[in-house]
Amino acid sequence: MTAQLQGIGMTSRRTRLRLVQRLREAGIESDRVLEVIADVPRHIFLDEALSHRAYEDTSLPIGHGQTLSQPYIVARMTELLLAHSPKRVLELGTGSGYQTAVLSQLFEEIYSVERIRPLQDRARDRLRQLNARNVLLKHADGGMGWPDRGPFDGIIVTAAPVEVPKELLAQLSDGGVLIAPVGEEQQTLVQVVRRGERFDFKELEPVHFVPLLGGVIR
Repeated sequence: MTAQLQGIGMTSRRTRLRLVQRLREAGIESDRVLEVIADVPRHIFLDEALSHRAYEDTSLPIGHGQTLSQPYIVARMTELLLAHSPKRVLELGTGSGYQTAVLSQLFEEIYSVERIRPLQDRARDRLRQLNARNVLLKHADGGMGWPDRGPFDGIIVTAAPVEVPKELLAQLSDGGVLIAPVGEEQQTLVQVVRRGERFDFKELEPVHFVPLLGGVIR
């Protein structure tokens, strides 16, 4: 066990449960999602200097201009996915690996794409600590998805495109659901459900994410 885990592990369970209560009060209804939030140690996905803030309901920096998403939005997006009972889920933007770890506890297969290699390497180490064996990682441009592993019956995007990329819609199975923040200065969380060749869009709530960028960083 790392020093970071030893130093925080004894108290983190209590602070996680307080976070879960705040999420419930904020409107998260799924007991399964809240149980996973309580179980996954968010502090290991942060640098040690920020680990004391791990159970605040706020986004936190993870380097390279990226952030660890606010627990509420992690829970909200996961809850929306879970309502459609997907088995194979594509995540675009592994980031720290925290959202990935949450997904791995709820769905059978997780395929996660990250464009920034150092972030992906750290996320891989953290996911190994948690024995998340149902996760496959790829270093690539997230906007292109993972075509040779599709179709997926769930897609979650953790950075905001200006509009939902057509490449991602093409990788969504019939009846599948895509959850993504969409927009530039003003962003909205959007749900897209595929019905054959038709895509049903639903705007849900205002959000704020880093933009979805193209290219890769090694």
